[in-house]
Amino acid sequence: MSPTNAPRHGKTGKPIDTAKLDRVVAEARKATDERAAGYREQALKLYPWVCGRCSRTFDRSNLRELTVHHKNMDHDHNPPDGSNWELLCLYCHDNEHQKYEEHLAALAAGHGGRASGGVGSGVKQTTHNPFEALADLLKQRE
Repeated sequence: MSPTNAPRHGKTGKPIDTAKLDRVVAEARKATDERAAGYREQALKLYPWVCGRCSRTFDRSNLRELTVHHKNMDHDHNPPDGSNWELLCLYCHDNEHQKYEEHLAALAAGHGGRASGGVGSGVKQTTHNPFEALADLLKQRE
């Protein structure tokens, strides 16, 4: 890509060095893969090859579908005893991270972990009660 056709920074308008960006991304991916290979091998030696959520069992033929989940979401916290890890299948691992993202979004939205619609949540509560007159109707039938 010639400098005139190079993508430009959204705020400064300066050309972006895509080759440098590609190198940085490649180095980061390599470092992540190396780090993951280390704790993954340890976890596979420590724990049975079973998903900690759905109990699906794994063998060498499908072991690539078993992942190491960091319980505290910190991928740099890798104690040698494996206390921050659990083995999860791809699907359960994705689900765990989705739940965590939803939790963070709720906190950011100011819900503070409360159920929506609760007192002080800023959400209007329902005022209509469709069974409000039910007690009176039942008394009339007696």
